[in-house]
Amino acid sequence: MLGEYRIVGRRASEIAASIEHAVGSGDLEPGQLLPPMRELATELGVNPNTVAAAYRTLRERGVIETAGRRGSRVRPRPASTARGAIRVEAPPGVRDLGEGNPDPSLLPPLHEALAAAARHHAEQPGLYGQSPLDADFARLAREAMDADGVPAGPLAATSGSLDAIERVLTAHLKPGDAVAVEDPGWGSLLDLVSALGLRPLPVALDDEGPLPDAVERALAAGARAIVVTDRAQNPTGAAVSRERAHHLRSVLGRFPHAVLIEDDHGHAIVEQPLHPLAGVSDHWAFVRSTAKAYGPDLRVAVLTGDAVTVDRVLGRQSLGPGWVSRLLQCAVAELWRSDAVDPLAVARAYGARRDALVEALARRGVEAHGRSGMNVWVPVPDETGAVARLLNAGWAVAPGARFRMSAPPGVRLTVSGLAPSDIEPLAEAVASASGPLPVRSYG
Repeated sequence: MLGEYRIVGRRASEIAASIEHAVGSGDLEPGQLLPPMRELATELGVNPNTVAAAYRTLRERGVIETAGRRGSRVRPRPASTARGAIRVEAPPGVRDLGEGNPDPSLLPPLHEALAAAARHHAEQPGLYGQSPLDADFARLAREAMDADGVPAGPLAATSGSLDAIERVLTAHLKPGDAVAVEDPGWGSLLDLVSALGLRPLPVALDDEGPLPDAVERALAAGARAIVVTDRAQNPTGAAVSRERAHHLRSVLGRFPHAVLIEDDHGHAIVEQPLHPLAGVSDHWAFVRSTAKAYGPDLRVAVLTGDAVTVDRVLGRQSLGPGWVSRLLQCAVAELWRSDAVDPLAVARAYGARRDALVEALARRGVEAHGRSGMNVWVPVPDETGAVARLLNAGWAVAPGARFRMSAPPGVRLTVSGLAPSDIEPLAEAVASASGPLPVRSYG
């Protein structure tokens, strides 16, 4: 069963450490069946309860999983190589459309906002024991969410969307629990779910967001949480419509114990209105990042949710980083207050590039998706071949493998750096690299 490896130890902690060391070194591989508890107890000369305690510790750490009479097996390891590493490096002379960054020319200058935060700090220094939230940041964030129909709830500041999602997942779930995630979806989120020892359950989507039937199947299969991107879905550009939100709330209402996490990272760069899903789940969280509209390096997002969820997030945060820099919160509040970004103008700038590319591809018989945000998703029959041919034509794109679980192959193109003169040559290159496909949902 274990080959040449021998588990050792007399105490539960020693047995658990022996197995965990073997998993880390590769002596025990993912999927490998462990000895039944009584058999291992006899071999080690210990009480079966000791082995049971060791196995329980390993399950809690996400090292093994137990499936009733089928026994305990080594879990698949968390991703040691992030999906972001599945990329195509753009050599000199090749245009890079794969990084997913916003257009720097559409980001506001930060010097005035940072200077205002520094002046505020000089008058009221940030010290230990103060509120983790800057008062203006909290007030302006809440006003904006109220205007968008996000349910009332306490607030927290996090270091970006992914930080917020991780804190909510760990506040409610344990290793081995299942999480429903969009497929194709944000590669960093898929990495995070695996790294936390959670099981991702793929949910297919179309231009209007997750498909209700797919969501219901995932929740019925035992997903204890679901993560939904409200707008500017990465990589497809999907945006949850009013009608889709109605259907999704109906499904979520039948599974109220599943934690709902909404990611609105597209705020201030999209024209599509927000149709929040919160209000039917016992535990929910809504996170809004400043990265795409104000700059990725700000590392600030605002989180709201039910009282239990936010309290758990704040409690755990206080034992780690303590809080997100109030200097940065103050700078973001200054950016919001000064209208440093014209959301409509930014949304139209991205929309013009995105729509022009989708239309140019459609004229060539190529299916493409990009309802909102800064990305266009193109299904292709041969992902590796399409990426290679595009690179040879002078365009580096993001391989769909970064974003897919069971969804068909595709490539992601970020339109942020495109000029009007780029659209036709790029569309021609994509058409040559991919070929026409029948219209379908992504999953």
